[in-house]
Amino acid sequence: MNFSGAVDFRPKLWSAMRHYSVKKLQADLIAGVVVGIVALPLAIAFGIASGVSPTIGLITAIIGGFMVSAFGGNSVQIGGPTGAFIVIVYGIIARFGLEGLAVATFMAGLILVLMGLFKLGTVIKFIPYPIVVGFTAGIALTILSTQVNDFLGLGLTNLPGDFVSKWGVYFSNLDRIDLPTVIVAVASLAIIILTPKVSKKLPGALLAIIIITAAVYLMKVYDPSVAITTIGDRFGSMSTDLPEVHGFALTMDNINLLLPSAFTIAVLGAIESLLSATVADGVTGSKTSTNTELIGQGMANIVVPFFGGIPVTGAIARTMTNITNGGRTPVAGVVHAIVLLLIFIFLMPLINYVPMACLAAVLVVVSYNMSGWRTIVGLMKAPKSDISVMAVTFLLTVVFDLTIAIEIGLLLAVVLFLRRVMENTEIKVYSEQLDVAEGTDLDASHHEVLDVLPGVGVYEIDGPFFFGVATKFDEMMRTTVGEKQPLVRIIRMRKVPFIDSTALHNLEILIKSSQREGIHVVLSGVKDNVRETLVHAGIGTLIGADHICSHISGAVEMANAIVRRSEANAAPALQ
Repeated sequence: MNFSGAVDFRPKLWSAMRHYSVKKLQADLIAGVVVGIVALPLAIAFGIASGVSPTIGLITAIIGGFMVSAFGGNSVQIGGPTGAFIVIVYGIIARFGLEGLAVATFMAGLILVLMGLFKLGTVIKFIPYPIVVGFTAGIALTILSTQVNDFLGLGLTNLPGDFVSKWGVYFSNLDRIDLPTVIVAVASLAIIILTPKVSKKLPGALLAIIIITAAVYLMKVYDPSVAITTIGDRFGSMSTDLPEVHGFALTMDNINLLLPSAFTIAVLGAIESLLSATVADGVTGSKTSTNTELIGQGMANIVVPFFGGIPVTGAIARTMTNITNGGRTPVAGVVHAIVLLLIFIFLMPLINYVPMACLAAVLVVVSYNMSGWRTIVGLMKAPKSDISVMAVTFLLTVVFDLTIAIEIGLLLAVVLFLRRVMENTEIKVYSEQLDVAEGTDLDASHHEVLDVLPGVGVYEIDGPFFFGVATKFDEMMRTTVGEKQPLVRIIRMRKVPFIDSTALHNLEILIKSSQREGIHVVLSGVKDNVRETLVHAGIGTLIGADHICSHISGAVEMANAIVRRSEANAAPALQ
């Protein structure tokens, strides 16, 4: 990770235009049209499920999709609203309203841009996998729970926001299930599931919406008593007017209140977009500029709130649809946004007739695909610490919210990782004889055995010397207080890749207490970066530069000499 140097912002669209051709344009046009058609029902469904209107879902897909393709760092990435944001967006709207969502999305965009400017594109991909699996499965279950009302036609309003209470209300109102609505939902589900078996190129969700909407419309024409709720019934007539740009209050109170939610949106958006980009790179053989991708995602999230939009990120399913239909440059993503814009302008009134039960079926399939149950089953063979992180993240996502889940999940993962590192970091004690090559791959013929005089204690730290290990080392040194103290303590650090401030502090205390007791401290096998840290912290001055040895043989030779000198000085006193 490098924070210096020029800004890493090289949008793929700009480089793609240098060698663009008519053949590439034809492929991108076909792919863009197909992706636009596939994105239509998802944008509408995600908008409604997030607590906003279908119009907002489409506007987000149009503006966000265009900006991700125009300024992103992946050639085939398709941006827009995704299922992963439904839970967090719905929660923000419920607590802070639409203006609160705008502020949180705007701040998340700024955070993403800063991540890209500070070149954190590579680092963000190292979010522990169990956390990603846990919150993704939790989001899937939460999305499913939000669709039960429309899928069963219960007609409930003012549902509780929390998972447990919501299901309590569902179970207590099962007698309100509407059979025609259930039939519509199940028929939609069947079309979505069976379409890929006929042709993988047909968009099952769109096909279900067209067929079921037409069927419900005809049913209402011939039998007006049929009461199947449509988008028009729920939201009123959809306007085809482009939304006006509007501002929002960005005060310190709002920033402090919404910063945790903004951070969650930014981290979630970064993870999802870079995972999508990684999958795309594996298929196309291209290479994503991760920092540019974060900046592009950030720019999209900065702009969409001014049009009332919801958070934007890379969408894996739409990106893969783009690839399989021949898209290879960001032009396909731009075409996809234009297709959605044309649908918005000319076909928006038809959206009013789409049954809510049909959209519920679309989101049920989305939640199933997100759940990753096969991955969860596979992770059950992983270490218990990974399973614990996944389970805790999953439960917190479902029971509380995604912000808490990511924060606690990351904290738990870090703590368990540090514990694992601490357990694997050994502190060895040597006396009398020391095999210089012990712990290396050298054969026995290359081993050199050093004689260590009585009065010399050798302690080796095998692993990172950070706060957990520093405490462990300090405790081990304290246990020797009652024993005969050595004249020289050699601390062998050949396998210490880094040292932190806590370890430096403990080392300084050890050196000072040893010096008060007349004990010399010698450091051995110090790597260049660790030596630089020690010198900068004043350890070199404290023990003397000559007491920081590059090799154990020099350290043992110095220690033995100090012991002999001490014995020689003590001999006349005994006479």
